Amino acid sequence: MPSITSWTRLEPRTRNAEMNTSVQARIYDPLWMLARQWQVGEFQGEDTGTPVMARLRAEVAHLTRYHAGPIAPNTQTTAREFDAGITPLETLVERERVRPQTNPPPVNSENLRLAVDAGQHFLRLLDQQPIAPANRERYRNAFKAKYPFPALTVEERAALDGDSLNFFDLMAARALDGRLLYAALGAILHPGGGGRGSLPPDLQIAVADVAEVEKAAAIWLQWCETLFDEPGSIASSWVPERMEYAFSVATRLGDGECTLTAEEYFAGHLDWQAFSVNPEVAMGAANDNAFTQMASTAIPAPVTFRGAPAARFWEFEDAQVDFSAIAVGPSDLPHLLLIEFANSFGNDWFVIPVELEVGSLCRTRSLVVTDTFGVRTLIKSNSESGQPHSTWRMFQLSYTRGSGITVPASNLFFLPPTLVRNIEGRPVEEVLFLRDETANLAWGVERLIESATEQPLNRYEIETARDNSGQPVAPVPENPVYRLASRVPAHWVPLLPVQNDPATGAVRLVRGAVLTPDGSQQIVRAQGRILNADGQAALALYEEEVPREGVRVTRNFQLARWLDGSTHLWMGRRKTVGRGEGSSGLRFDVLTD
Repeated sequence: MPSITSWTRLEPRTRNAEMNTSVQARIYDPLWMLARQWQVGEFQGEDTGTPVMARLRAEVAHLTRYHAGPIAPNTQTTAREFDAGITPLETLVERERVRPQTNPPPVNSENLRLAVDAGQHFLRLLDQQPIAPANRERYRNAFKAKYPFPALTVEERAALDGDSLNFFDLMAARALDGRLLYAALGAILHPGGGGRGSLPPDLQIAVADVAEVEKAAAIWLQWCETLFDEPGSIASSWVPERMEYAFSVATRLGDGECTLTAEEYFAGHLDWQAFSVNPEVAMGAANDNAFTQMASTAIPAPVTFRGAPAARFWEFEDAQVDFSAIAVGPSDLPHLLLIEFANSFGNDWFVIPVELEVGSLCRTRSLVVTDTFGVRTLIKSNSESGQPHSTWRMFQLSYTRGSGITVPASNLFFLPPTLVRNIEGRPVEEVLFLRDETANLAWGVERLIESATEQPLNRYEIETARDNSGQPVAPVPENPVYRLASRVPAHWVPLLPVQNDPATGAVRLVRGAVLTPDGSQQIVRAQGRILNADGQAALALYEEEVPREGVRVTRNFQLARWLDGSTHLWMGRRKTVGRGEGSSGLRFDVLTD
């Protein structure tokens, strides 16, 4: 008869409360498993040894030379010395002038907020000195009377925007001009002859208070000179015709000098892939005591990553990354290779720690690995392994373009002295470079420029407010009107194509100006630093630097801390992708109703 008994679940039952026997996963017949391994040939494998020790020998050299700007081939020069432990490389490359010039005297309508803040800080330092309150107040008034803000001329007042003009009118009678104070105290306390000057007698500083006032002045001068990272007498690394930075660093290895050149840096973060080995230049590092020999012994550790198969028998795998769930098609070869590597060969890689100083160039001499059977294996560089493996380029430095060397630099690892993260302020200047196919021109659109109070000034809003200022509108004529050219917004600066080299037909985009069509013969020029190229007579961009998608260039403040705890504040530039093509509305020979 059929049984009426049924089962809905089968559960194992242990004879005791402990789970030790169950979790051991014992094999009933180990000899049978060994026999099966012998039958399938697993004992004949050559990769059964696990690395247990690695011996690394290398030479490490720290950077000793720095050259700002592009460097021509076959150049023999002595570059300035460079210490990576003092200044990060981004700061050294990007920094530009922030404080006003003192020789020639500063322009009265620029750096107004910085001049006021500097003057107020000097008065605060003066208040901290052990001076009698009556004398301290008298000295404050004397400095304000000695170094006041000069009155603005009619032309200077007309050139200032409304906010900057209101700021000047509010602060001119209350604060002293830090620009004039810095020029005067710098000449007194740091004269060119190396001697020590004295304070002006019209300040009427008491003899007993001279030391205190000079101490406050010395502290204030140091604060002014170290507040911003500025290039000083060093040439700028910014290449205006390319709208990017170019520079070189060098050091000495065992076989001679090695120069690394970054030809196209503009994104704001430096890493090793921005550099190329430049064999055609020498920067004076051949005699520097820069390199040392390094030997280290370590225990290799397996490489781990999210989603890797678990190495232990009873270990639960991480479910956050599931490579088997990746949907791929027959043509998705990179995805298939990733899955194959992660699931089949992910446990074949080992890593050993190598400690290097920031700003070092390392060349490995030998790597000897000892496995569990005591077998020592010399791991060669891929450049010594023959074709096709010797041309593998991942994580290797290449040579500069035009050097004629197509293979990668053999066995070099560069750890640049760069920042991990920094604080970036809002842009104080922004220019959009775009193509105008209708007018057959390129334009530099100054969206933001730096005002006299170091604030971003929107030129589009200024032009809009000027057009809507309530000026009387000219009467509409009864007959059609002929115009030689249509009106172009004042913040659109033309970039005119000019043939630079007749032999090759190379074309440059030269910065121009717009003549107002109202008959006043007024020329509208660029007002920011980017288009003026720091005072250059003519900005001539390479034509390929303004593509169809456009380019956006900004200037903003950067703040970061370095290895020694020092704080660095500098003004840098960034270049990103633009917003596509545009139209200025420029037309010639227009007949309007």
